[in-house]
Order: sequence, then structure tokens, then C-alpha cells
Amino acid sequence: MAKSIYVGNLSYDSTEDSLRNLFEQYGDVISAKIIMDRYTGRSRGFGFVEMESEDCQNAIQALDGYELDGRSLKVNEAKPREPRNNRW
Repeated sequence: MAKSIYVGNLSYDSTEDSLRNLFEQYGDVISAKIIMDRYTGRSRGFGFVEMESEDCQNAIQALDGYELDGRSLKVNEAKPREPRNNRW
């Protein structure tokens, strides 16, 4: 079963390919996605990597605090999205 990993503190220079290549050292990567700002088209500084669950913990432990493109990554298991309370 696949699990999603949150990757924070990404450099604006980081790409989905560089993220995928980094995590592939720890197992099969199903997907790697950097979240982009819908208005500016620029990276929002975080993303998600989906891996098989048995590879997840090794990747999280090895890469939390790892420096990529000059930034120290924050890596942990992704949490389900909290429902938004939009007050219009």
C-alpha cells in the first residue's frame, strides 16, 4: 500500500525530478509533486512524494534535515488535509 510523505522547506529551485531522484535512493517512488501557487506559478515551498509504505519510514528518517538545493528539508508522513472553514 502506498503512503504519502510531506516534504517542506523546499527551495524554489527544486524540481519534481530532483525530488523524485532523491527519494528513489530509498525505494520505488510512485509520484513526486511540488505544490505551485495558482496565481504566480511559483513553488509554494513544499510537496508530496508517494512511496510504497515499507520504504516510507526509511526515506523519512534519512531525509528529514537533509540539505537539498541549499535548504534543510522537513520530511514527515503526510497528514490528511484538514477541512477548511471558509467564512464568506
